[in-house]
Amino acid sequence: MFEKVIPLIEQIVNDRTVPRNIRAKCQESIEVLNDGGDTAVRISTVISNMDEVSNDPNIPMYTRTQIWNIVSILESMQK
Repeated sequence: MFEKVIPLIEQIVNDRTVPRNIRAKCQESIEVLNDGGDTAVRISTVISNMDEVSNDPNIPMYTRTQIWNIVSILESMQK
């Protein structure tokens, strides 16, 4: 179900120009998506994580754009 989103998040995790705290939060989001449980809760948790990360002042602009794209995909899955 999340085969479109996880590779996008992995790109951020593997990008060494992205600050460590942001990469850690993205890795946490991948783990949440791979866990079992209610899909709606997992999506909401990841959207919350991504929203928190996108407001970090140290995030590169292109990474912020990637995160907005991920959030957009996740929001479309919620409906």
